[in-house]
Amino acid sequence: MKYLNPTYLLLLALLTSSCAGSLKPYKTEPAQVGWESKSNQSLKELPKPNNKVVAAVYRFRDQTGQYKPSQQSISYSTAVTQGATSILIKAMENSGWFTPIEREGISNLLNERRIIQNTRQQNNDNTKLPPLLFAGVVLEGGIIGYDSNVMTGGAGVRYLGMSASGQYRKDQVTIYLRAVSTQSGRILKTVHTTKSILSTKLDGGIFRYVDANELLESEVGVTFNEPPVMAVTEAIDEAVKRLIVEGVDANIWQPADQESFKEYKEDYELAVAKQKERQKSNYYGIAERPDLRSGFSVNGSYSFGSYIGSFGNESQNSGFGIQAEQAIVNSPLSMKFNYHRTQIGSQNIFSEPVNNLDVLINAYLTPKLKLSPYVGVGGGVLAYDSTPEFTEDQFFPTLSGEAGLDYRFSETFGLKIGLSYRYLISDGVDGIKAGSIHDQQWNIMTGFTFYP
Repeated sequence: MKYLNPTYLLLLALLTSSCAGSLKPYKTEPAQVGWESKSNQSLKELPKPNNKVVAAVYRFRDQTGQYKPSQQSISYSTAVTQGATSILIKAMENSGWFTPIEREGISNLLNERRIIQNTRQQNNDNTKLPPLLFAGVVLEGGIIGYDSNVMTGGAGVRYLGMSASGQYRKDQVTIYLRAVSTQSGRILKTVHTTKSILSTKLDGGIFRYVDANELLESEVGVTFNEPPVMAVTEAIDEAVKRLIVEGVDANIWQPADQESFKEYKEDYELAVAKQKERQKSNYYGIAERPDLRSGFSVNGSYSFGSYIGSFGNESQNSGFGIQAEQAIVNSPLSMKFNYHRTQIGSQNIFSEPVNNLDVLINAYLTPKLKLSPYVGVGGGVLAYDSTPEFTEDQFFPTLSGEAGLDYRFSETFGLKIGLSYRYLISDGVDGIKAGSIHDQQWNIMTGFTFYP
């Protein structure tokens, strides 16, 4: 075997490291205008109000007490921003429906007014400062939830010292916002929004000996982390927008142009309806449908497998299968009828086509989700086309089991990947009856499912 020249190995390592380095900028970037959230544009497009609402925000706090998760040591950095009050005031300004007044730093404001008043008195200036604006509405609430690692996952492959993998993590932040009347103290309206925070890591590498004394090692990777402050900003922008729309419905405030607001509301409600229809999700953000695996379905599959018998040098063969499945109403269970045709044999000894007929009770572990593991148990019969010369029987009763993954692409199509297993109640499928353990058959099945 001819090994790579060390010079070529050095060039390969430099090329790989340069590719990795290109993922990270070496020059500092200039200051720029802050990013706007995805909800900010529609917030700015709100029709103008009849009269702006003078609103105060004393403090929109982080009420979670959550610290950043750390694998190495205790972290005293908070998981979410402590400046949510500023974000909320900016969202109020962008909406055009509120006149925000300063209340978070009210002590500083009062001290400054006192300094101005004292200075004027010393200079014999009796001009009084105008009174402060008072709020008709106080906006209260805060960041009431930050859930780390709501969902994590990944995939990877390693072969002959070469590897590639990807991982992801999903966090979640929840915002509650309410409007309180300053005259009565009555809570006028409460809304809440939720925003996910995604983190993704991709990496790859190589670690292998190319010669007795030559080792090639190289790594490359990149990580993407969605900024938590942007997630909080988007959740607050959406909360302010929803508070305005629901406030109009409750006659708390009114738009200047009813027709324009009606059109905006229709588009907004349509977007919300589409979002709910698209999500219909559980607390993990995974879409759920109670009737996803109801009714009747037919599956056609390709198989690859063998049997486990007395000779020990069994051949592996391909085949095909057809399954008809009927769901049991209001249950994760279904009745499955299976026909499978393949070939079994031992190399240089025998090879015969066989037919399998099975009846199984199938159970889906997550029937409401697109991807669901499944298991099934039942019984059936393994049958030769005709009685072979090496055995006395044509039919062999079996105990059957299967397990795998079922994925739904759409309303009518799906994909199944699984393993089927059969234990022969009557031994001697290969003509030998010996021992307490009978012959067995296994197959890996892959196929598409049609839901009429």
